[in-house]
This record gives sequence, structure tokens and C-alpha cells, in this order.
Amino acid sequence: MRLALSAEEAAFRDEMRTFFTTEIPADIRERSRLGHSNFPDDIVTTQRILNANGLAVPNWPVEWGGKDWTLTQHQIWHDEMQLASVPEPLTFNAKMVGPVIAEFGSQEIKERFLPATANLDIWWCQGFSEPEAGSDLASLRTTAVRDGDSYIVNGQKTWTTLGQYADWIFCLVRTDPQAPKKQAGISFLLFRVDTPGVTMRPIKLIDGGYEVNEVFFSDVRVPADQLVGEENHGWTYAKFLLGNERTGIAGVTRTKVRVAELKQRAKALGALDDPLFAARVAELENDLLALELTQMRVSSDSADGKPNPASSVLKLQGSQLQQAATELFVELAGPDVLPFEAGDGIATPTWAQDAAPTYLNYRKTSIYGGSNEVQRTIIASTILGL
Repeated sequence: MRLALSAEEAAFRDEMRTFFTTEIPADIRERSRLGHSNFPDDIVTTQRILNANGLAVPNWPVEWGGKDWTLTQHQIWHDEMQLASVPEPLTFNAKMVGPVIAEFGSQEIKERFLPATANLDIWWCQGFSEPEAGSDLASLRTTAVRDGDSYIVNGQKTWTTLGQYADWIFCLVRTDPQAPKKQAGISFLLFRVDTPGVTMRPIKLIDGGYEVNEVFFSDVRVPADQLVGEENHGWTYAKFLLGNERTGIAGVTRTKVRVAELKQRAKALGALDDPLFAARVAELENDLLALELTQMRVSSDSADGKPNPASSVLKLQGSQLQQAATELFVELAGPDVLPFEAGDGIATPTWAQDAAPTYLNYRKTSIYGGSNEVQRTIIASTILGL
């Protein structure tokens, strides 16, 4: 694999770096770097700037705002965005429902939703996981029964991330309960979250934050023309979507930025003089480099709308390395992790106050997008052939 950038690629990198550091407001990037973005304003503002400059959804088809870039250019775009601490285009829009609609939706569905999705005129949320159907997603029980020109939806979804800001939900529903396999009989449906019969309730997380919800559907009437693709083919679309999501979860460059900050803090505190701590940081950096190479291979092999099973490797290892970085931050902060949201008026620095909540929040990365146990099963069956 060629690792050095060509002259043209280096020029493209410099172009992206200049854009991200000059066109995205510095205060937004600083809040993003510290993990304190203003929701939803910072995300909407950033994505609309990116979209106005053709940089919001380069992974989409060119006719819908995508870029005819090489795979290396796509990777440079993503890396430079993370290096500059630019809030990334909303994952639910850019990497999940957008690519599904572009790949499988009718022309009418594409024209209706893709421009608004790219510009974040619609904020999407994901209706996949359910009680008793999280890692075993194919066991979902939310039903959609055809009634004339509509579907009547009943059931429940959970862990609906950022649903409190959403306008629409893309939802997996069971349209054929008699299907011989649980993966069959599932459809991919779009509807507004303010539709009568939809109730959203917050779930408070262990870190004290509120970013996920449970959603209930009671006789929700959804126009049938908001079905994506074919009825009962939703599992195919879900696998395509999850492949995109898992690749993005890896967050290699984002973790590299965090490790660079970790080293800076550790050096100032003298922690790198401890051979054991220094060795753990070095091991994390080496693992990140290995994952970065894997990410390049996965990107180069993903095409034609087919999910690459190696995305499970990225999700598995990427989530573990993100967690490892948060653990080192907690260890570095020591007793200073104990104050929570105490502000600037005490001796404990803000980064240390953030260390424990961030550590707790990042426990989720090994669960969402398909738990790491599920990823190991996918790797065993589809890559190793066991």
C-alpha cells in the first residue's frame, strides 16, 4: 500500500486544511474540540457551510452533492476535518439515511429528501434498536400494517440518539410478521416525529447527560409513499446503512487528536516520566496507526453499494481505542476527576472535570452500531470463515 501522498494529494490536503481552519468559525471548532458543542446550532451552522461549498456529503452520488474524488481524497477530507475539530456532518443524515435513499430510493424519494438532508433542513434520527432487539436487531417487533395509502405503525424504539432535535425518523418496521426468517418481512419507513401517535421520552445517561431517547408509536399513520425501496426488503438496506455507520465509528483521527492532547497534558504533569504510563500511551499510538492502515484498506475495498465486512474490524478496534484514551485521561487526572461541572472557580482544571463523564459516556461505543460481541461474530463468519 502506498502511504506517501502524491503532490496532487498533498495540495488537496492543504486545500482542505485551509478551508476547515478558516471557513468554519473558530469558536465552533473550539467547542467541538472540548466536547461542548452547542446543539443543535453548531452542527446546523457547520453543515450548511460545508454544503454551500460542496463538502457536506462527498460520499453521495455526484448528482446529489457528492464528489468524484479518489478514495484517498475522501480519507483526507475526513482526517483534516477531524484534525481541525470541525463538527462532522450529522451522521444520521450524511452516512446513514442519505446513502440509503441515494442507493435504494425512488426518484421521487430522492428529489424530496436528499437536498434537504444534505443541507440539514431535515434533522434525522434513527429508529432501529428496540427493547429485546438491540444487538439482535432482526428480532424487532414494531409493526407497520398497510391500510389503503398508509401504514399504521405500532411499537417502540429505544436509544434514539439526538431524537430531541429531530424532524424525521428513519425506521425499521415489520411489514410481514409471517415471513419465514426474522430478517425477512422488514421495511424501511420515513416519517415526521411530530406525527400524531409518536411520543419521545428522554433517557438520562450515567454521565449525567441527555442524548438518547425512547420513542413510542401508537397507531401512527404514515403515507405509503414514504417507504424506501421495496416492502419487506428493509434488512438489505439496514445492512448497507450499518456498514457505513461502523466504518465511521472508528474515529481514528479524532482519537489521534485526543491522544495528542493527552500527551501534552501528561508532559506538563510529568506523567510521561513514568515508564509504565509512557508505554501505555505508546501502545495506544501504535494501535491507532495499525487501525489507520486497516481503515485505508476498508475504504479502498468498499464500492458498488456493498457493505464491507471489514467495517466490523474498524468498529471493534476503533471503539476499544477510544475507550482506552478516555481511561488514560482519567488516570492522568487522578483525584481531580471527582468534581463534576464545578466550573472555573476551583483549582481542578476543566479538562480533568470532563475526564470521568467522558470516560463513562464512551462506554457506549462498544455497544452502538452493533455490539462488539456481534462484530466478533461477523468477523468470524464473514472474514475468517469459521
